[in-house]
Amino acid sequence: MDLQKQSPQTQSEPSPPVAELRASDAERDRIADILREALAEGRLTADEHAERVEGVLAARTVGELEVFIQDLPAAHRRRAAPTFAAAPNRPTIGAIPADPDENVVAVFSTAVRRGRWRAGRRIHAYAIFGSVEIDLSEALFEYQQVVVKTISVFGNVEIRVPENVSLRGTGGGVLGNFEVDTLDSTEPDAPVVYVDGWAVLGNVEARPKRGKLVADILDRVQRKVDKNLRKHLDR
Repeated sequence: MDLQKQSPQTQSEPSPPVAELRASDAERDRIADILREALAEGRLTADEHAERVEGVLAARTVGELEVFIQDLPAAHRRRAAPTFAAAPNRPTIGAIPADPDENVVAVFSTAVRRGRWRAGRRIHAYAIFGSVEIDLSEALFEYQQVVVKTISVFGNVEIRVPENVSLRGTGGGVLGNFEVDTLDSTEPDAPVVYVDGWAVLGNVEARPKRGKLVADILDRVQRKVDKNLRKHLDR
């Protein structure tokens, strides 16, 4: 291709303004959250809230979404870049007990831990010619730091965590695979899951489960919004 024959527009086309970009579902959810908080704080009436939410669902671009929150303080605060401290690579000394709160063992078998369950501070997973699945995506986190100690010998250990936690891994493989997708949460109160251990002729894998969030954090936020809403309605 002859570069000299290209027009300037072809060589360097300007990017479209952000306001003209198609809005995503995540952006609609963010705007809806701001409107819900405004309703709870008394900045919007119930009718105004309903009207704006209807407009948010029908909006096609980012610019159309911004219209519904431009007169709200939260819309201007969010423009500041979020700041957060990355989770440490190792748990705090003394925060994790030496003995496990729970053992998940599969020897020539399969062991699964999933659903709505309470995650302890230390979980041990052993897969010896077997398979272990630990799904924390719907778990109740009573502690901010959780260690999952894994040993896989000719077996497989699969760990799934919510998207809004931090995830760290320290371990290795001996003719096997030890893979942990590092994850940093922007929420200061989010739990940190540490995956440690070895895969000997086996596999250990830990990664976030897309679309799943820590219910504890969401419940706390929702209770706070509901409390503010009740306070407003009782005036």
